[in-house]
Amino acid sequence: MTPIYDRVALIGLGLIASSMFWAMKRGGLAGHVTGYARSAETRDTARRIGLCDKVCDTLAEAVADADLVVLAVPVGVMGQLAQDIAPYLKPRATVTDVGSVKGHVISDVAPHIPEGVHFVPAHPLAGTEHSGPESGFATLFDNRWCLIVPSEGSDSEAVETLSRYWRGLGSNVDVMEPDHHDLVLAVTSHCPHLIAYTMVGVADDLRRVTDSEVIKYSAAGFRDFTRIAASDPTMWRDVFLTNKDATLEILGRFTEELFALQRAIRQGDGPLLHDYFTRTRAIRRGIIEAGQDTAAPNFGRSG
Repeated sequence: MTPIYDRVALIGLGLIASSMFWAMKRGGLAGHVTGYARSAETRDTARRIGLCDKVCDTLAEAVADADLVVLAVPVGVMGQLAQDIAPYLKPRATVTDVGSVKGHVISDVAPHIPEGVHFVPAHPLAGTEHSGPESGFATLFDNRWCLIVPSEGSDSEAVETLSRYWRGLGSNVDVMEPDHHDLVLAVTSHCPHLIAYTMVGVADDLRRVTDSEVIKYSAAGFRDFTRIAASDPTMWRDVFLTNKDATLEILGRFTEELFALQRAIRQGDGPLLHDYFTRTRAIRRGIIEAGQDTAAPNFGRSG
């Protein structure tokens, strides 16, 4: 297969970047891939496992002559990173990101992109609770969605090439406007993570009273909360600090729904609860029908 980009630079070598590398190798999407991580330990690990064709010790070396530069770092540091790499970007290169917040990233990164370099934000809707260079795998993006979120003035050819690249990585691709993206993700990802963190925090407080029973007798629902709550704390701290408006709007709606359910339980309103749970159950069927999860019992887990 002819490479879509001759040279790709991955800045940040965690789950997403490492999975991108293995998927690029699987599909022959890049001629040469460089990588950079701030931590020397992470760079050493990447070299040991063969992650990237070359792991560089400086940002300048990593992005030199790159046709595509991927910012795969927490959203809170992307603006500074864009400023740091700007002097070393070659003309007509494309800079993209993989952050789950888009409005804040665009406002932070776009001012530092040099004239003649394309900035095309993106967000792959894929991940696990694991992080680090050893957590990646080539099939992470298969049949998942990647949202391309062009900033004002994004070059249409650069957008199409990046879309083709993500399809090559295995993703379905859609194009979305930044504010709408941030609202949708507040519903589908950000607030569910915050609720999971909260529920696990409540259980941790309870565990101190009941010794180890909360952990010992964890049912599947709580166990899945803990999986979500095990996600990278730096990344999620930055998500909530940079997507405040959408997150607070959805949390407000969630609080109203929670109060309504509290009232129904207190008043013994069985029909309301049954109707509510019937309606929400249909969402799960829709996710399965869209191929975004398995209908196998226990989410397809063996134990």
